[in-house]
Amino acid sequence: MAKISLIVNGNPVNANIDPRTLLVQFLRENLRLTGTHVGCDTSQCGACVVHLDGKAVKSCTTLAVMADGHEVRTIEGLAADGAPLHPMQEAFREHHGLQCGFCTPGMIMTAVDLVNRKGHDLSDDVIREELEGNLCRCTGYQNIVTSIAAGAKAMAKSA
Repeated sequence: MAKISLIVNGNPVNANIDPRTLLVQFLRENLRLTGTHVGCDTSQCGACVVHLDGKAVKSCTTLAVMADGHEVRTIEGLAADGAPLHPMQEAFREHHGLQCGFCTPGMIMTAVDLVNRKGHDLSDDVIREELEGNLCRCTGYQNIVTSIAAGAKAMAKSA
């Protein structure tokens, strides 16, 4: 067993885990944070994206022990408890950026990372290029792209 200590959504977490435990398994099974989804187990669909020290990572190919001593933020921790939705979440709701919702947490976490890296004024081409590692099987992506552009602008206003 491996002992890990990390911060998840602002809360300290200590656990003894099998060193082979994936971060997505730890979040879903140990912490019951089921907003992070498992879609492929091969790092190709992006449904498992979380932030590790503020950067987007695919938690299905990240070992939980790699998060030891670090901060993890999941979709559940994007907006503060009791607060309105995060601007990117609100943009997905307002601009119909989801259908079944399975890919949505990973899309939103990827989008927030994108804005943090590239700024608030994003072209459709940049958004589409940055979403290359995220798959949606329901939409034609246009509403997702529109949602991310709107969310990026809303994040600038809320900063």
